Amino acid sequence: MELVQEEALVSELKRKLEDEDLNPEQKVLLLNDALNQTLTAASLLYRSGVLSHCVRLLTPDPRRPHGNWSAAATLAVLTSSCCVGVDPGPQSQAFHRLLLPSLMDALLSLASQLMRRAECPSLFRQVMDSVGWLLRSHTCLTTQVLSSVHYEHIQMCDDVTVSLLCVEMWVQTCTASRDFLSELSNDSVLLLLNEAVGQLAVSDDPSVGGAAVRLILLMANQQELQVQPLLLRFKGLDSLLDKDWKGRGFDQEVNRLIALIQSDTRRRPQVCSERERAACLIQAAWRSFQTRRRVKNLNRAVSRLQRRYRARRRWQQQQKEAQQWEEELRYQVCVRRQQARRAFHQKQRHLLQLLPADQVQPYLKECECRAAVLIQSFWRGFRERQRYNNTTRHALKQQQAARTLQRAVRLFLHRRRGALIPPAPSLLIGQRGLTDSRRLELKRQVEEHISLHPSSHVSHEECQRLHEEAQQLLLSALQGVEQRRREEHRVEVLLAHTHTQLELLREAPPLSVVTTAAADSFLSHSSLVAIRARDSHNAVLQAERLPWWRTMGDTAGGVDMFGLGPLPELEAELGGLFVGGE
Repeated sequence: MELVQEEALVSELKRKLEDEDLNPEQKVLLLNDALNQTLTAASLLYRSGVLSHCVRLLTPDPRRPHGNWSAAATLAVLTSSCCVGVDPGPQSQAFHRLLLPSLMDALLSLASQLMRRAECPSLFRQVMDSVGWLLRSHTCLTTQVLSSVHYEHIQMCDDVTVSLLCVEMWVQTCTASRDFLSELSNDSVLLLLNEAVGQLAVSDDPSVGGAAVRLILLMANQQELQVQPLLLRFKGLDSLLDKDWKGRGFDQEVNRLIALIQSDTRRRPQVCSERERAACLIQAAWRSFQTRRRVKNLNRAVSRLQRRYRARRRWQQQQKEAQQWEEELRYQVCVRRQQARRAFHQKQRHLLQLLPADQVQPYLKECECRAAVLIQSFWRGFRERQRYNNTTRHALKQQQAARTLQRAVRLFLHRRRGALIPPAPSLLIGQRGLTDSRRLELKRQVEEHISLHPSSHVSHEECQRLHEEAQQLLLSALQGVEQRRREEHRVEVLLAHTHTQLELLREAPPLSVVTTAAADSFLSHSSLVAIRARDSHNAVLQAERLPWWRTMGDTAGGVDMFGLGPLPELEAELGGLFVGGE
């Protein structure tokens, strides 16, 4: 009857826990009331999943607000009590590998949170007692507790009560079960010894020190062969006990621990000492050999290091110089562009000053139209080039795909035609061998083939000669191209200069309104051109002053007499720049 009632209570509790309308605090209070009534049905609680709900509620969640700490501590005590006496049955593996580690981690996290709250010392003690119950019932959780992050936070607490409570928990665990240490590995025992020795080294409270000494003695009494070699790893422990912990009220226990440590040191066999000396001798010989070899290779390593350092520094300097040169070049290009733009604007302003007032606006409109046409031409050229590139790329892809398909089809047709051709007759010669007529015919075929397909093999000297000839031809072609390029550039410059001068001459004001500044703008900067122009002008003036009868007759003679002969040659040489006298 009681079993049926417990099953009904557990099923009702599970149904309520699965209700999503309840918040975590309400679920904790519900579990505390229900577990007090069904504490004896721990196995039924585990199989129904109620203990899993308890573990999930105890697990810290940063998104969940902190509620009633007293209720959480009570739930931790009840859950650990249920896990101590539970019978998992066929689910033993899941119980020991999943539920118990999760519950232990949740209890340690809750204890760490309670430790940081000054108003909850009794609740912290309850949770730590629950941890001790679980450890005494399930020894496999010892390693998890000693390596837990939350337990490390508890150990680092400066409160004497917390340290004493942790040490007493381990003392009670070892006292409750004499087989506790025998079920632990050497690493777990070493972690437990490390905690006790750490309390002796850090704390100065007599109660904490006495509990730590009692814990070490209790461990040594239970597993002397396992604990004594591990105590030797803590060098200086006997001197620490002798200096800091004598005269604190537990001298007898301190003396026992010191005697235990020193007796184990004295009982070490002589063979171990001889082996240690042999090992030290071997290590010293090996280290000396390593040192000598390292010193011998030191100069080589230093020279290699210096060489690499210098090479790297040289590379960095070259990179820096190259960067500076590029920046200087970029700056010079910008300066020259600005100078050219400024000169162009000055020249344009000067030309605008020379123009009459009624021609300024038409000239500016014409310049704007030219600029607009230039911009439009550049933009259209850029757009057409992009369009052409896209079209060419698409056509190239289509051609490549077509070539691939054609290649595959031709290969397929070639293989198919080859399969249809009958096999060639065997070339094996009969036992009688070749006849003279057949031999002559084969020889004639070979000679014809050689005459039609001469060998392309060329000697090394012939290749060298052909290479030199090709280099000379290439050099001459490059020189000719460079010379033609310079000539074309010179012609373009002369043509541009000529067109500029002609434009200035066409737009020149009449002589009646010309000014001195306007007249000086037409003077040439070349002294040779100026001299020849002046001579030509004087010759024309002299020719105009001649009487009419002097200009009749042989024109060539008159020109030669008064210096008018060079006028056509000068006109042709200047390329249309000279217009005087015409």
